[in-house]
Amino acid sequence: MDLRTKLYDKMRSTLKKLDLPLENLSISFSSLPEVCDFQTNYALITAKKLGKNPIALAEEIVEAIGNPSYTALKGFINIKVTEKALSKFANDVITDEDLGLEKVALPRKLLIDYGGANVAKELHVGHLRSPIIGEALKRLHRLLGDTVYADTHLGDWGMQMGLTVLQLKEDGYLDDFFRQSDNYENIPLKNITLDTLNDEYPKASKRKDVDEHFKKLADDYTLFIQQKREPYYTIYRKIRAMSVEEIKKNYALLNTSFDFWFGESDAEDYIDGVVKLFVDKKLARVSEGALVVDIAREGEHIPIPKKNENEEQRYKNPMPPAILKKYNGGYLYISTEIATIAMRNKMDKYDELIYLTDNRQGKHFEQAFRCAKLAGISPEEQKLTHISFGTMNGKDGKPFKTRSGETIRLKDVVNLLIDKAGEKLKANGIENDRELARKIGVGAMKFGDLSNIISKDYVFDIDKFLSFDGKTGPYIQYTIARINSILQKAQEDGGKICVENEEERAIVLSFQKLNSSYKICYDEYSLNLLCSSAFDLAKAFSTYYNNHKILTEKNAEKRKSMLSICMLVKRALSVALDTLGIDVVEKM
Repeated sequence: MDLRTKLYDKMRSTLKKLDLPLENLSISFSSLPEVCDFQTNYALITAKKLGKNPIALAEEIVEAIGNPSYTALKGFINIKVTEKALSKFANDVITDEDLGLEKVALPRKLLIDYGGANVAKELHVGHLRSPIIGEALKRLHRLLGDTVYADTHLGDWGMQMGLTVLQLKEDGYLDDFFRQSDNYENIPLKNITLDTLNDEYPKASKRKDVDEHFKKLADDYTLFIQQKREPYYTIYRKIRAMSVEEIKKNYALLNTSFDFWFGESDAEDYIDGVVKLFVDKKLARVSEGALVVDIAREGEHIPIPKKNENEEQRYKNPMPPAILKKYNGGYLYISTEIATIAMRNKMDKYDELIYLTDNRQGKHFEQAFRCAKLAGISPEEQKLTHISFGTMNGKDGKPFKTRSGETIRLKDVVNLLIDKAGEKLKANGIENDRELARKIGVGAMKFGDLSNIISKDYVFDIDKFLSFDGKTGPYIQYTIARINSILQKAQEDGGKICVENEEERAIVLSFQKLNSSYKICYDEYSLNLLCSSAFDLAKAFSTYYNNHKILTEKNAEKRKSMLSICMLVKRALSVALDTLGIDVVEKM
């Protein structure tokens, strides 16, 4: 149920009759909508290979089709879809449960790892992009037919835990735990709040960089936690539980949900087995007391001769060995990453594991993926994908922070968006509706983020994002709210759609572009085209609304057609917003 598919099939049939090759045939939306709706450069590409004139070849194909909707111009074949064809298409899709959206031919089972919050640290502005992008990708894959599971993969097993517990102990918060030798479960985390953790971890993190003894002790504490030694392990679990409760509240504000709330700690039971596998397969070696795996390929990891023995080894095009085990027997981030792949493949059979983080972690995942493939932990046919995203910056082009240079807490960003959206609503006569303001504010931020290519940095501009005009989330939400008002006032059912004017043509063609954008976004792991296409449809409807009086149309059959167009646009935009993780609102 796709206009381009029908046009493609028609063109393909004609080419076969003319005994022309089919491999370069494609139909695209026109770059000159005033001339045509669709076009193909098939003749331009094929003529050269056949030793023919491209203009003559295009004219030959158009003549063979024998339809005035097809014209040849400078080697391009242009196609103008008739109002009758557009009407039939619109009536077919509006009665379809999926609005004519084509599912993937071979549905797969995926797990998407996003969120990535660290325990013992409050979520801040740097944690926004992962849940925004991850949630949208999850919904996109589910919409197109894949079975998708989401895991937040908490950072709860690394050195930050050892640092936090050590700093809390030194500052006297944990005296009760170290005064007795058992019954730790019943001891409360006295006077420890999330604000306490927000102070203690940064203090410890800075201290480790200048105090070697403190860093060594933090290494030991991290190892004690990983070995489940008491009271360190019970303290860790209590801190984790406190943090996760707050993390869930923050994600709920963003309409983000997970099927699994696993952390690095959940893979702990797999680490020893994974390390043993590398040793047994003779894939690991000991280097300066650590256990490492060489994963460099030809052309990588070329040593640069040292000037003296004390100089740190450097490499050309470096892909250094992956360190599985530290000198003291402790495990690193990559150890749990590989063990997590093992755990996930033990849980279920996934066709693809998708990891979403900022672009600083590219080498880490490249190392982890190579290790997993090398040891057979990830089956050969399984796809391992790392999607890296850019930074959310302020208007000065630098990472978004407070004026004093401090990182902004995630919930403060959300509250700022809610307050700003509330001001907009108040100007429209709607007051004291904080939940509506949240839906608009968060939706504005999400749309502003997802409108960009994921891998690129972007500017966080609240005023621009919250505009009710232009390419924004509120503009699309407002379009749906406007349609709701029309349908409520009409108090009648729609009828058969009959496309009769340029504005109606623009709506149906914009709808087709929106439907086509889903598969492109699916293939590219990016949502920017979906955002653009949804905006184009909303804009086309706005033009239609301004140029035609829907409710006062006297011709009953035409009025019902117009109401059905309203319903089609509302449903299409609602699906788009839901895919982006943005709430639809009834009023604005």
